[in-house]
Amino acid sequence: MEIRIGVQHVGREVVLESEQTAEEVRALVDAALAAGSLLSLTDVKGRQVVVPGSNIGFVEIGAKKSGPLGFAAS
Repeated sequence: MEIRIGVQHVGREVVLESEQTAEEVRALVDAALAAGSLLSLTDVKGRQVVVPGSNIGFVEIGAKKSGPLGFAAS
């Protein structure tokens, strides 16, 4: 699923693909915002993205992407 994070005072969004569920991501975001701690997410390649919870402007949690559509060659 695609996750977009807007960071305050930064012109670009942080965008990553994650295999975590929307509920897991939401729980991590809620905890980081409540405590002012770091939000740490892992992308599909195993890289970690860390954002200070106090600087999060928004988090958009997208739907899980489906496979590519198209016609198979016969």
